[in-house]
Amino acid sequence: MSQPGQSNESVIEVRNLTKVYRDFWGRPKVRALNALSLDIKKGEVFGLLGPNGSGKTTTLKLLLGLLFPTEGDITILGKPAADVSKNERIGYLPEESYLYRFLNAHETLDFYGRLFKMPASVRKERAEKLLDMVKLAPQARRRQLKEYSKGMTRRIGVAQALINDPDLVMLDEPTSGLDPLGNRDMKDLILDLKKQGKTVLMCSHLLADVQDVCDRIAILYGGELKVMGRVDELLKAQDETQILSSKLSPEAIRDIEAVIKKHGANVLKVDQPTANLEDLFLKTVQESRERPGHRLVQEGKSGA
Repeated sequence: MSQPGQSNESVIEVRNLTKVYRDFWGRPKVRALNALSLDIKKGEVFGLLGPNGSGKTTTLKLLLGLLFPTEGDITILGKPAADVSKNERIGYLPEESYLYRFLNAHETLDFYGRLFKMPASVRKERAEKLLDMVKLAPQARRRQLKEYSKGMTRRIGVAQALINDPDLVMLDEPTSGLDPLGNRDMKDLILDLKKQGKTVLMCSHLLADVQDVCDRIAILYGGELKVMGRVDELLKAQDETQILSSKLSPEAIRDIEAVIKKHGANVLKVDQPTANLEDLFLKTVQESRERPGHRLVQEGKSGA
């Protein structure tokens, strides 16, 4: 069943994809992927997860046509992966961005715009829009990339990946090197791409990032697909039920526990919901900006 903003049209179809790396003499050395099958729909954000060596980056390179499969078939944007013309509609951010260190942000985007044969006026307008989108500070745009921090390099790398206004965006560790504020900006950008109707395929080791932005995920291990499905469905504890209420008195809690036990179930935990650390950090920064000099939390106020 498709979700809002998605369609039943497949942007990526992978069938029984296998990749075996061979040694100098042609003997099988490493089986990086084993019979992988995926369908990624138009307009969804799809997360590809797995530990190091699970085959995530190999999968991206096979999709781009940078590697050739040992077995299996790939159709991407209606064309075989080996058809390089499809790459004109793809934006790709590798795990490590290989950019020209002596160019500044505007020159970098202008260079990549030229590769797509974009007119000068379009390149300039597109570059300004993208630099605003990735929130690269105006003073940083005139500096050479060799002076950039890893986080700034990541931002310009994302802008470069979007210069051709792609239909499919492939991001390998998009939040790598970003601080919590930059991390939030990146996730907001990914969700904005989804609103624009673009399809996003992302790989990440940061599971909280994936949980926040992905519609569906696939977990790889040892080159094999282990789990695939909607994030909200996969994370549901099927054998537990959660009841959220406004503040209850101790007496009310005891009554509820008695009813639960009457029906043959056990009360596992009664507590108050908590926010995650990222939410707390961002809230603190935002309120600090709005109320300079105000201390938000006093030590010892919890009553511990």
